[in-house]
Amino acid sequence: MPDRPSPDEVRAYYATQPAPLVAATGIIVDTHGRVLVLTTSYKADLELPGGTVEDTETPEAGLARELEEELGLTVPVGRLLAVDSRPPGPLGRSLVVHVHLVGPLPPAEAAALSFPDGEITEARWLGPDEACAALPARIAPRLRAGLAALHTGSVAHLVEGVPQPGSPAGLDPADRAALEHAGTLDAAGHRASRPKALTAASVLFTDADGRILLVRPAYGDTRRWQLPGGGIDSDLGETPRAAARREVHEEIALDVAPGRLLAVDWSHKPGRLARVRFVYDGGVLDARALARIRLNPGEHLEWRTASPVELRDLLKPSLRRRVKACLTARATGTGPLELHAGRPAQAD
Repeated sequence: MPDRPSPDEVRAYYATQPAPLVAATGIIVDTHGRVLVLTTSYKADLELPGGTVEDTETPEAGLARELEEELGLTVPVGRLLAVDSRPPGPLGRSLVVHVHLVGPLPPAEAAALSFPDGEITEARWLGPDEACAALPARIAPRLRAGLAALHTGSVAHLVEGVPQPGSPAGLDPADRAALEHAGTLDAAGHRASRPKALTAASVLFTDADGRILLVRPAYGDTRRWQLPGGGIDSDLGETPRAAARREVHEEIALDVAPGRLLAVDWSHKPGRLARVRFVYDGGVLDARALARIRLNPGEHLEWRTASPVELRDLLKPSLRRRVKACLTARATGTGPLELHAGRPAQAD
């Protein structure tokens, strides 16, 4: 095991580096959502993978080099999750840390880590909460904020590990609300820190026998079927109705103007983006229309029609509830419905 460098040697090394020091950290996750933490030969505390960016490297290139040197891992460095900055400390340099996502690593890669340069002595996969508890106080906040940014599709702005007012991710919801109510956020910070939602649009088609048209995705959980539809390109000015028509045409090659709005379904899980889904009536497809269906192989593996009683084995529960509520709204001429995770919203 290599000897740990003395404090004087560490200080002398960092004194030769330009200010501020730039480092790159990887939040490496596996397919189970676990996080990789490391034991090193030169520090008592656990670490996340990564290190100092050298010479003319970018943070992404520096992290890629560190992963190969430390773990024998040659994988793409993913998107930026957080930036943390610290004022000069004992080493005499301010520090800027870029935190990037790496993975999810498939099981074979997760099990094949090696320690080529001897700096790493052990690598462990821990659950997110366990990893945050095990890491030292200077590092755990980066992981916590980085994971928040991962789950909300955003970026966290930290100073000494503390999410800043207006940070798009990592700011505790109660703290965000308190800042808003106190009027301390400027307009840009207010927009950045407000909770976001994903919006999508679907179309409910049936055949002459009342069977529902479903498609099986080529991505994500390929065991679960879906209604035709997808995300709304609101940044391009697209409306929910236009998105429903576009997605149907792209996914099953039918150019059908959606009918009336049957429901708006809102769902949310703590720590995740809220999701808002508009569901339109596509009407009844006859045999000739069904025969014209052509799938985009990059998006879907197959299509089928299913009776309402078959939905239990095909759809996740929230979508099954949404479909059944929309079938009722269509049959009774009621709606649009306000749904929460497929259930009728309760009036106050």
